[in-house]
Amino acid sequence: MPGMTRPLLLGHRGSPRQHRENTLPSFQAALDAGLDGVELDVRRLADGTLVVHHDEALFDGRRLADLTRAQLAPHPVPTLEEVCAWAADTGALLNVELKYESTRPDDRVPGTAELLRRHGLGPSTIVSSFNPLFLAALRNAAPEVGRGFLFDRAPGLAPLIAARLGVSALHPRRTLVTPALVEAARRRGWRVNVWTVNDPDLARRLVALGVDGLIGDVPEVLLAAR
Repeated sequence: MPGMTRPLLLGHRGSPRQHRENTLPSFQAALDAGLDGVELDVRRLADGTLVVHHDEALFDGRRLADLTRAQLAPHPVPTLEEVCAWAADTGALLNVELKYESTRPDDRVPGTAELLRRHGLGPSTIVSSFNPLFLAALRNAAPEVGRGFLFDRAPGLAPLIAARLGVSALHPRRTLVTPALVEAARRRGWRVNVWTVNDPDLARRLVALGVDGLIGDVPEVLLAAR
């Protein structure tokens, strides 16, 4: 995401304390509040449709992998296609997380790459995952799309893994950010985008450490860090 205002501010699944997370109203609320864009989660339905939802099941217990698009109603689960169209219309930046549904890469990698290309979102999107194999597959499928390595443990290993993947960003849990980690990222030319930041004092401390992006649930907290 070249040329972005620092710090980059992204709503975690939109603005989830105002609207149901990972829905278009939640995403629009984050943008209306003044954030640069949103972080969202991608899963796959039984018919191959890519949808935006965090958990593997709906609130009524039905697994997404067992459903078709027509069977989602009445749940307000948007497709990734719909979210990409919204981002193209509004100029919102996206952090697309590919959820860890399987060990080996699946068709969400080329499917996501194709949708980003179709809507002209490659330069304004970063795709992240906890699964290094997904990021390696994305490098081959769409080298122009930024890639972020998500991690919530073993911060000493993260830069080693990220270097092999050729990522553009580290995405650590907020508790793992240290001056040493930020410095290691600087040496490699990686951005550091931190999740999930909901405390204004923490947000300011992270910015003072030199992180590039904050992902959080409360727009006002993120905006205070700028």
